[in-house]
Amino acid sequence: MGRLIAELPEAVAAAWQAASAFQLPSEFRSATSVVIGGMGGSSIGGDLVRSLAEGESPVPIVVQRGYDLPAFAGKDTLLIAVSHSGGTEETLSQVDEAAQRGCKLLAITGGGTLAPKVREAGGTVFEFNYPAQPRAALGYLFVPLVAFFGQLGLLRDRSAQVEEAVQVLRQLQPELAPETPASRNQAKQIAQAVEGRAVVIYGGGIMAEVAHRWKTQFNENSKAWAAYEQFPELNHNAVVGYERPTSFLDHVVVLLLETTYEHPRVALRERVTEGLLDLRGVKHLRVPTRGSGAIAQMLSTILLGDYVSWYVAQLYQVDPTPIAAIDHLKAELAKAAA
Repeated sequence: MGRLIAELPEAVAAAWQAASAFQLPSEFRSATSVVIGGMGGSSIGGDLVRSLAEGESPVPIVVQRGYDLPAFAGKDTLLIAVSHSGGTEETLSQVDEAAQRGCKLLAITGGGTLAPKVREAGGTVFEFNYPAQPRAALGYLFVPLVAFFGQLGLLRDRSAQVEEAVQVLRQLQPELAPETPASRNQAKQIAQAVEGRAVVIYGGGIMAEVAHRWKTQFNENSKAWAAYEQFPELNHNAVVGYERPTSFLDHVVVLLLETTYEHPRVALRERVTEGLLDLRGVKHLRVPTRGSGAIAQMLSTILLGDYVSWYVAQLYQVDPTPIAAIDHLKAELAKAAA
């Protein structure tokens, strides 16, 4: 897992090159809605690209987790089915339903049964080869979506932002690597600060879904409790809950992810929220971002979070790679199906 985390800069560069050279059917441009279907590590790329595109896309974009498509999905809908393994049963169910409804179909996958299923239904497949668990293949599950959204006119061209992101990641990765001591390693410092505590990650603007990514990495890599909240919504409920139970206050830490891509009122809300956390004695840390472009800020903060979760796993003396609980769940579902 450590090797795969370290490879993120080069994975982003390779995925961008491959996706930029891949031409989508012109008929996809006529879609009046986009549904991105996926689960777990395969779906977070959809969340990230939706957060980028929501201020630009002329059509609605929905990230759909589960077995069924939304009721509106039909012949004018583009379903982008994302599954690293190509065997995610919920995603395959969505593809079957999309084929019946006459949706336009695009798959982003590392193989499995998804690719032939989409091709049989007359759809298009972007296939990549990156042996890893889905959460470690983020470069191939997010970056191609940015390229494809640019082709479809749902996002302006982000080539310069992706190039900047790769450079920022290449500069940042050695700073976070194991050989860099904790005195100069931000990921190790945050890991030490959160050890033994439940982690709640706050993010606003483009960092809302990055906070989501941090949460899932703490779950899967660190085998630890974690949750995430979004600004400004959390100011309408979560801040009231800081009071009780008082016994919890010594066992939680809040991480606030910074970005320059958020409403100025959200920046003010973050400062006020810090004051409320101080008032209740809740431990919290601000997490600065790197880069000037939105994609650089998103991916650099993701790389930092991936390393933090990896170091927390070491502090807990657990192997970050296996996901035994998920494997058990899949095995039980397979037995029930049989």
